[in-house]
Amino acid sequence: MTDKASAKADQLLLRTDRKTGIVGYGAYVPRYRLPGTEVARVWTGGGSGTVKEKSVAGLDEDVITMSIEAARNAMLRAGIDPCELRAVWVGSESHPYAVKPSGTVVAEAIGASHNIQSGDWEFACKAGSEAMVAATALVGSGMGKYALAIGMDTAQGKPGDALEYTASSGGAAFVIGPAEESVAKIEASYSYVSDTPDFWRRPEQKYPEHGQRFTGEPAYFKHIETAGRTMLEQLGRTAADYAYAVFHQPNPKFPMKAGVDLGFTPEQIKPGLLAPVIGNTYAGASLIGLTAVLDIAKAGDKILMVSYGSGAGSDAFSIEVTDKITERRTLAPSTADYIARRTQIDYAVYTRLRDKINMG
Repeated sequence: MTDKASAKADQLLLRTDRKTGIVGYGAYVPRYRLPGTEVARVWTGGGSGTVKEKSVAGLDEDVITMSIEAARNAMLRAGIDPCELRAVWVGSESHPYAVKPSGTVVAEAIGASHNIQSGDWEFACKAGSEAMVAATALVGSGMGKYALAIGMDTAQGKPGDALEYTASSGGAAFVIGPAEESVAKIEASYSYVSDTPDFWRRPEQKYPEHGQRFTGEPAYFKHIETAGRTMLEQLGRTAADYAYAVFHQPNPKFPMKAGVDLGFTPEQIKPGLLAPVIGNTYAGASLIGLTAVLDIAKAGDKILMVSYGSGAGSDAFSIEVTDKITERRTLAPSTADYIARRTQIDYAVYTRLRDKINMG
């Protein structure tokens, strides 16, 4: 290791003394879909971009309401009393309140106890996976038996900006608990971060800005590939040891290239690659990709998931599916069910739903 922040080899991976896993999981994708051709029609006169269409939150939907839906699905699969949760954490970069947590509203809505940890996480698109790391640590330390981690966004792009083709709405929730109760055991996690100015939004600024020349290198690819490669090396594995790989998906091309660079085949990557049909759900992007894979995985399958957050950092997880997956996955709607449930809208409806016309 040459990185100045590297630790000893046996300290790089985060592992818990008490084995943990995903006890329940759930996704949520709003019904409305904006085709890429509609964005192109308005701003360039034609074309479609790299995303077929993206999911768009309705007038009555935000990070809180969508988190509640995903959390309820996760709780159905977990089959536990909400009062057994010891933490409810929501990761997002589009929380509906600047001052007031999303986590407390979600906890109240799903019937969790008042005697819990609750709050919000931020780290651009890896806010959800950061919440998963914290939930794993809390359960793995023995401080609580179950913790709920959510990654959800109603991402926005400036009108006419390239982000408008992909910035979408949706995400996923995970109940973390004891490994022996899990549908998928969490073997280890690893995080790699740096100060990279690829994407940002100042206070009171409505839309984010992006440093275009930094978004691929040294931002996305350096962090995703370093996190993924470190995980494989520390576990003494190769891509061939995994059935699936899920990467953060700002577009269809980046995760495919990163995966191939790490030795994965397109067949290992495509099941979790949802960007072409729902866009980039930001904090929920890699997490909802994981739910799609869990919907089809079988016992013994290993999954590598690597998130990415602008600013910049990646969280890598090595996960192994258990035999409990078969019966649990049928207890809530699948991710494919949500994707199939669609209502197409045009650009005018989109501007109304996402409050893009300032009438003040």
